[in-house]
Amino acid sequence: MGNEERNTYVKKQITNAFIELLKQNEFSNISISDITNEAQVSRNSFYRNYIEKEDILLNYIHSLLQEWRILDNREENQTNEKMYGSLFAHLKANSDFYILLKNKNLFHLFLKEFLAIFGSKPDQDNLSAYIVSFIAYGTYGWIEEWIARGMQESAESMTTLLSSQGQT
Repeated sequence: MGNEERNTYVKKQITNAFIELLKQNEFSNISISDITNEAQVSRNSFYRNYIEKEDILLNYIHSLLQEWRILDNREENQTNEKMYGSLFAHLKANSDFYILLKNKNLFHLFLKEFLAIFGSKPDQDNLSAYIVSFIAYGTYGWIEEWIARGMQESAESMTTLLSSQGQT
């Protein structure tokens, strides 16, 4: 196994271990030692890849959203409705993780990564930045409320609801 493969393996072990620990414990009660013991990796391996525990979740959320973006961008002439449909389908497919974040009061980490990817950028003119922020925060609001309510509706239903409100 090469260095890159080994590092990918270590990060996956750490992520999986932390998520499993989070299912049974509060975030604040999980130590770096708990994570590395569960992952069966050294503390050096942890600190080679992360600064703090939140970084594990931020990295994982980022990778999930990037994975969705890659899958979503395969289709040419993508409509907003199809984009929202695929976003809600992604969220539903990963519902266990997203509901865990919400239940552990860690959903602000999703917001941080969501805005980093889809929010306004410093190089945008003011009006564009305001519009992008309005759409990004509005979309986040729909997502957070849907997850808080247990994701009762299907991804298709959520897309239809957004469309019926003129949001797609």
